[in-house]
Amino acid sequence: MVDNNLWSKDKETDFFTKSLEIATPEKLFYTTRDGKHYAYWPKKYKGVKTTLQSRNSFIGAFTEKWSCEVIDKIAKDLNAHAVRNVVCEELELTKVSPADVAICKTNSVFQKPEDIIAIFEVKMSIVWNWELVKENSNYSLKCLGDYQTHQGNPGLLRSDSMLKAIGKSISVRIASLNSARIPIIILGNTPVAKSYYKKVDNLKNYGIIQGFWSLNPTPLDNNGENIKSTEEEGFLRFDSFSEFKNNLLTLLKEDQMFFAGMKAKHELGKFVEIANREETYERKAEKFLSLMRG
Repeated sequence: MVDNNLWSKDKETDFFTKSLEIATPEKLFYTTRDGKHYAYWPKKYKGVKTTLQSRNSFIGAFTEKWSCEVIDKIAKDLNAHAVRNVVCEELELTKVSPADVAICKTNSVFQKPEDIIAIFEVKMSIVWNWELVKENSNYSLKCLGDYQTHQGNPGLLRSDSMLKAIGKSISVRIASLNSARIPIIILGNTPVAKSYYKKVDNLKNYGIIQGFWSLNPTPLDNNGENIKSTEEEGFLRFDSFSEFKNNLLTLLKEDQMFFAGMKAKHELGKFVEIANREETYERKAEKFLSLMRG
């Protein structure tokens, strides 16, 4: 049974239907010489191919708005708000490069670090291939197959999308110590490529990014190979809204702190010894972190 709160073929038909109200088919589909319109070039297509960039802004705005609406249903449990295009200069989230979505204590685009609960970067795109069929003066959409049937790499399967997400997350992490307690999550609607399995696990274990999460339960038709998680859960696929909600709330309720550094072993040992004099685990951790930061 399809969970209407998560990504599905219906969301993609909704995207095209709404976008065609304000854009021509040529802005949203690849066009063949004989006038056919495809969301992606089919794998068997041998004709002349062009590059389509105009769809990016449409699908970017659609998926960010959709993600914000899904996240807001969870933010309400925290008496917080899901906000799009969040700007926080201290974290290098600018008007030019804002956070796609963030859970915040206030419903404002402009935020202070202490009011940001979590940051989400949305890396979603059209997953299935679609043909736009013209019938007299009307259009209809025909699904031609999942991403294994076309020549495109959607969502988190794109290396450039992964690298942009990683780069932006690192920029936020090193911008200010006030980012250390804010989880960063990359939201997608596809699996990650096998070449990134170890990388996403390392990013999670190092604390830079708390997860690459897919909100698409069935990106492949006919029960095709569909990874649920990587070994260390750097990547996770959610099969229901309740699963996504439970994982996110569990993450946000944990009092976590990012730390990083390279120190000589004797200096690290000294820090451990000093921190161990504190009475509780929490105070030991706070002392160790303060020593690491100098």
